[in-house]
Amino acid sequence: MTRRVSIYLPDSRHRNPIPNACIVNGLLMSGVILGTDPQTGEMPATIEAQCANMFAHVRALVETAGGTPDDIVKMTVWLRDPGQRKPVNDEWTRLFPHHDDRPARHALPLLAEGPSLVQCDVTAVLPC
Repeated sequence: MTRRVSIYLPDSRHRNPIPNACIVNGLLMSGVILGTDPQTGEMPATIEAQCANMFAHVRALVETAGGTPDDIVKMTVWLRDPGQRKPVNDEWTRLFPHHDDRPARHALPLLAEGPSLVQCDVTAVLPC
């Protein structure tokens, strides 16, 4: 039995041989989570659609790993335009509606090339 468990989402695979997330001793660390459309694999043009997809992928990833959004302890978000936090905050408050029960979050500028306007990664502590 292996100590490390790789998590793969069928609608959100990397092109490289990298899982979407990895779990060791209940600690889940994700790779980059994009806002691609899960049906088409295409990147929507708007940050609102990308944020909605990205947060849906976050939920799916944690649930596939056996947890819930309540197990998320931190998210790092990268924004092409750091002034466009409203769409992130809108989805954030949908996923984490209770003011006193939210994970930590850090936002950084997105310097990567390509159509992504927003992306994130997640750290969660899953129930044993």
